[in-house]
Amino acid sequence: MATFPVINLEKLNGDERSRIMEQIKDACENWGFFEVMNHGIPHDFMDTVERLTKEHYKKCMEQRFKELVASKALEGLEAEVTDMDWESTFYLRHLPESNMAEIPDLSDEYRKVMKEFAVKLEKLAEELLDLFCENIGLEKGYLKKAFYGAKGPTFGTKVSNYPPCPTPDKIKGLRAHTDAGGIILLFQDPVVGGLQLLKDGEWVDVPPLRHSIVINLGDQLEVITNGKYKSVEHRVIAQTDGTRMSLASFYNPGSDAVIYPAPALVEKEAEEKNKQVYPKFVFEDYMKLYARLKFQAKEPRFEAMKAMEATAPIATA
Repeated sequence: MATFPVINLEKLNGDERSRIMEQIKDACENWGFFEVMNHGIPHDFMDTVERLTKEHYKKCMEQRFKELVASKALEGLEAEVTDMDWESTFYLRHLPESNMAEIPDLSDEYRKVMKEFAVKLEKLAEELLDLFCENIGLEKGYLKKAFYGAKGPTFGTKVSNYPPCPTPDKIKGLRAHTDAGGIILLFQDPVVGGLQLLKDGEWVDVPPLRHSIVINLGDQLEVITNGKYKSVEHRVIAQTDGTRMSLASFYNPGSDAVIYPAPALVEKEAEEKNKQVYPKFVFEDYMKLYARLKFQAKEPRFEAMKAMEATAPIATA
């Protein structure tokens, strides 16, 4: 089994640039996941985000989760549960408009830090999208522009904690799925693992590494690259010891963005006798479908969007 890709972005600026770009290319084409180190977000700042996230969970979320477990009778499970996840979550929206002020129980310090964290992650997401463009032969800025709706991209963070679970064989921390959106940047617990991705029919652990950001590709990048890059199924295995922190930030297209394979790639593939296989759709329409079918295979979602396109073709701006 190949080793999970961990990439040092610091070396992009030196004479090892071509090697690092090749690592990113291989990770995008063959894994759909990779982990970046030295990504420009200061370590002490990440330590503050981790501390405040864990403090907030202990103070505001832990008891609520225990009450949920009791109310749903999840403690002594004997049969497998397939319609719930063993996780405690809340969502922060950053773009196009922040909902940070509306989230109850967040300390002023935590709000301020998360706002700053979102700005740093947005910058990293856009830098990575440009590296993808360079690798795949698209003009710089193409992917960012493709995600741009009338109000720009959609960007938000799912803040999750996965508490210790007495029956990890009966319930997943998070059931297997691909991500619907664009590029996902995950700041995960540096000690407690559990995240796995599906590669070549086997579940592979994503290693917890301090101060790393895990990158994975969503369904929209698969469509825009016409399948050159693939979104990959992943899951979280509940653990018997330790609470796993997870801050997954989703840099997605704007709700009204029209998503379709990049013409430059389609033309290139037509010459190589690979015909276009991915549909054209409005991102919001895809998300409505995804909300119902998240934990099912992505291919029927693409087929459903193709059928919708056939009955109501979408003009490209």
